[in-house]
Amino acid sequence: MSGVSPSRRHLSIWLPFLPTDRIRRDRGLSSRFAAPGDGPALVTVGKRGSALRLSAADAAARALGLAPGLALADAQAMYPALDIVPEDAAADRTLLEWLAEGMEAWTPLVALDPPDGLLLDITGCAHLFDGEVAMAAAIRRQLNARGIHARIAVAGTVGCASALARHGAEVAAARGRERALLAPLPLAALRLDDNRIRGLEEAGLETVADLLSRPRAPLAARYGAVLLHRLDQALGLVDEPISPRRPVPEYLVERRLLEPIGLESHILAALAALGDLLGGQLETAGLGAARIEASLFRVDGKVERLTVGASRPLVRGDEMRRLFADRLAALKDGVEAGFGFELIRLAAVETARRPPRQPGFDGAAALDAEQAFAGLVDHLTARLGAAQVRRLAPRDSHVPERAMALAGAGDRPPPAPAPAQDSQIPARPFRLFERPEAIEALAEVPDGPPRRFRWRSAWHQVARAEGPERIATEWWQAADDGLPTRDYFRIETEAGLRLWLFRAGLYGRETDRPSWHLHGVFL
Repeated sequence: MSGVSPSRRHLSIWLPFLPTDRIRRDRGLSSRFAAPGDGPALVTVGKRGSALRLSAADAAARALGLAPGLALADAQAMYPALDIVPEDAAADRTLLEWLAEGMEAWTPLVALDPPDGLLLDITGCAHLFDGEVAMAAAIRRQLNARGIHARIAVAGTVGCASALARHGAEVAAARGRERALLAPLPLAALRLDDNRIRGLEEAGLETVADLLSRPRAPLAARYGAVLLHRLDQALGLVDEPISPRRPVPEYLVERRLLEPIGLESHILAALAALGDLLGGQLETAGLGAARIEASLFRVDGKVERLTVGASRPLVRGDEMRRLFADRLAALKDGVEAGFGFELIRLAAVETARRPPRQPGFDGAAALDAEQAFAGLVDHLTARLGAAQVRRLAPRDSHVPERAMALAGAGDRPPPAPAPAQDSQIPARPFRLFERPEAIEALAEVPDGPPRRFRWRSAWHQVARAEGPERIATEWWQAADDGLPTRDYFRIETEAGLRLWLFRAGLYGRETDRPSWHLHGVFL
């Protein structure tokens, strides 16, 4: 059985009155906490089976003995003046997500612990906030200022931190004392299902200490392996990593500001400075930033995120600053600064190899031109959006209308090989019709080029012809693709038109009446 690293630290936040806190916030009472005698007790109700029952109760309601699960009729019979609101799980989840996003200012490793909790991996972070006790107190103050009750515990395991926050006397930091602190807690602290808890209680087991004093094998045989698994997770004998809401980039820098900022010029200056720091990390690894995300944390907990892409790997802060300036200029109302941003984080969400460049070599001019074009693409993409800036890219198909597709302008598709050319006329037109146009054609032999054809109501006499170039459906396509074999001809009419046309269908093998089509014009 593998143990957990003793250096890991987890912080659990339990929000015991999340639904009622949300309702008070919505009513503009975010600065008040309900207490006995402070207005009518607030509860939320939902249907459970065939009856309406309390799904949440604020502190005032709980002081009156009202708890989730009680039938609404019984609660009203005892206290007719209750403030009753229908439950709204979706709104509660939205508030939990919003709170989790604000917690990313403390650590990027934040996970939901639904329906009413958050989990933070604070390994290596607490010293930035004067230790775990000070960090937990600061987080609690921040949540209280937003009208949210919170109980917080810190421990070496997710299971222990969650158990202490929900079922123990609130502990700011439990280092090396997990076993002793878990022992007096009820079995519900191990996050077991109700049926298993009832079975354990019927056997006289009520606390974690009761489990610790019993042989493991009989417990596993009678109550299932999940019981011991949960116990081992809480004790740190089995690892239980959290699943962060957002993946944490490998390359990330941040700056916590002494005074909140809100002016765009100040934001861009901070991003440029952070860009140089980020670029230094990337350059050491031989990489550059291909996609960059800036996270701006407001004083009130809201987070503004800006993402820009680069068609070439970047390592310089001034280049990143220009992209973010273009991105901000494209926003109709800019970023909403509120009372200002107190933390700015810059991350390389995607990276790419950055080949070293030798100044003064013969290809420097070509490389400069390529970088200038890449800069133009990045500028347009940041202003207009990636979907609006496209380029043609080759596809793996012999069929002309399938051979090219629109791709992101910053993508670097492999170069398409030029088709073989056996004359001064280009092998294929630079521009094709969107759809081949049907024509009437007369040929001297069934497999030969046309001698005359009618296109757009006019007859044309062929002076010269080259071909055929045979193109068949790709073998990897479905047999019922419906595309017959094509024989393409480059022809020049007596009037000087140079055209690219084809006969669809092999005479005598695929059809007895091949059709003719005009696909493009040579300029």
